[in-house]
Order: sequence, then structure tokens, then C-alpha cells
Amino acid sequence: MQHTQPPHDPTAPVATVQLNHTAVYAKDRRLSAEFLAVLLGLEVGAPFGPFLPVDLGNGVTLDYYELSTEPVQSQHYAFLVPDEQFDTMIDRLDAVGVTYYADPSHTEPGKINRLFGGRGAYFADPSGHNMEIMTRPYARP
Repeated sequence: MQHTQPPHDPTAPVATVQLNHTAVYAKDRRLSAEFLAVLLGLEVGAPFGPFLPVDLGNGVTLDYYELSTEPVQSQHYAFLVPDEQFDTMIDRLDAVGVTYYADPSHTEPGKINRLFGGRGAYFADPSGHNMEIMTRPYARP
């Protein structure tokens, strides 16, 4: 059973600072957006100007923006995912031949980590971003 949050009400007042959206630069916005959406079990939204959105379901949207003529600077994006969906996501990476790693430096191929009592893995997306899926948030001091 997938846990989803109710849709965000854009007319509701904001009580705290929240991340709403961020631009994700990509060599090919469609390829990168679809890669992430399929991996996470999400959908790619309709284009919004030059952006191609992937709604994460918690009020945050990743807006893919194509930089086809410039190099894309690698960024890190971490996704907190339901534990019961983690294995499916790893299987999806295997199915498309994307190597996952236990560490952010990509030195432990084909392994996952067990940080903070959960499971996690790192992998590169089609534009070279260092993506992470994890089932437990980091314990911060």
C-alpha cells in the first residue's frame, strides 16, 4: 500500500518555511525527469514553460531544465522513500543497468548502506547528478 499525502492547497496560508520547487539542470530534461519518475514510482508532469516537473508528493517539485549546450554541474539530491518500496527501486536500477553504491563517493558498487537503522543507496542519473534513496532520515546533532 502506497502512502500518499493529500494534495497541496495552493491557497492555504503558509505557516513555516518550506521548499516548494527547485530547478534541476539536465542534458536532456525529458530523459532525466522520466528516469527519476520511473525509479521513484512517480509521474512526469506537463511542461511549465522551459521546465518539466516531477512532483514528489510532499509539496515539492523538481523542475527539470535543459542545458543542452552547457556542461551540467553535478548536484546531490536525496530522497526519503518508504522502506517497502526500496527493494523495488533497487530492482529498477538493476533492470536499466544503473550501478548503485553504498557510499556517496561511489566506491562500493552493488551494495547498500544501513545508516541510522534504514537502508540507502547512491547512483548517478543521466545528467551525472549524485542521487540517493534512503529509508530513514539522517540523525542530525
